Amino acid sequence: MSDLKNLLLGVGAFLFILIAVNSCDNRRSQNLSHSYHEQQPVVNQSVNIITTSEAQDGLDLQAVTALLKTVKDAAGLEARLNSTAEPRINNLDLDENDEIDYVKVDEYQEGKITGFSLSTELAEGDVQELATIEISRDENGQAQVQTQGNPQVYGNGHYYRHYGPSLTDYLIMGYIFSNHRPYSSPYGYNRYPSSYERSKPVSQSAYQSSVGRVDKGGVTRASSAAFPSSEASPNKGRSSDRIKAPLKNPTASQRAFQANNPSRTIRRGGFGSSSSRPSSSASSSSSSSSSS
Repeated sequence: MSDLKNLLLGVGAFLFILIAVNSCDNRRSQNLSHSYHEQQPVVNQSVNIITTSEAQDGLDLQAVTALLKTVKDAAGLEARLNSTAEPRINNLDLDENDEIDYVKVDEYQEGKITGFSLSTELAEGDVQELATIEISRDENGQAQVQTQGNPQVYGNGHYYRHYGPSLTDYLIMGYIFSNHRPYSSPYGYNRYPSSYERSKPVSQSAYQSSVGRVDKGGVTRASSAAFPSSEASPNKGRSSDRIKAPLKNPTASQRAFQANNPSRTIRRGGFGSSSSRPSSSASSSSSSSSSS
């Protein structure tokens, strides 16, 4: 009887020790697992946030139209478009070479319409028409100003109008309705006036702040033409295949070029971040193989 009692006590002690050891092992395993998970780095998964700046964002056509209030003639219009003076009118960089594109002005006439074709030459003979500004006089002698953005750059139905400006409203009206030889820009790719200062584009926010100071009174946006546009523009139908900046309505050849030469304005950022085209100060180290 004594032997049986001792045996039972021994078995009980053994089971107690076994349970205690197993419990300690379980707690140690849980602590190790918890410590492992705490020490694992959190992987920052990439989320692509894409921001885009379009070609049309570099030339505000409402501000361009309003320039007719302050310039005396076509040559003066071209000079003001390419001036670095504030407020800045031109911030175009179609080929994204980090240099503002020079905007040419070519005058044309057809019937009662006097027009100005605005274009840029990205390489020798490679011209992109940007917009036309046309002034027409109706039967009552009232003038109508109509600016139309090139559909490739601005999309279809991109107009600005001003009806009834007088000679005192628009300084250029005296020039338009006088006998004169139509102006044709002698400038273009790598051919600039001596007064021209090459400059880098500014950020979109800086440009909007600058161009917002232009007096645009009387110039309103429209989706259709106030009068039939002239077919006499010397740059009508001309388009460039060197444009990297996103276009509203690119031609087939422009689309093919952009597929192989994507815009810098479309960037991919990490989690919670986004990136767009850098400002001139941030992109001074950028390089490009093309020039305006």
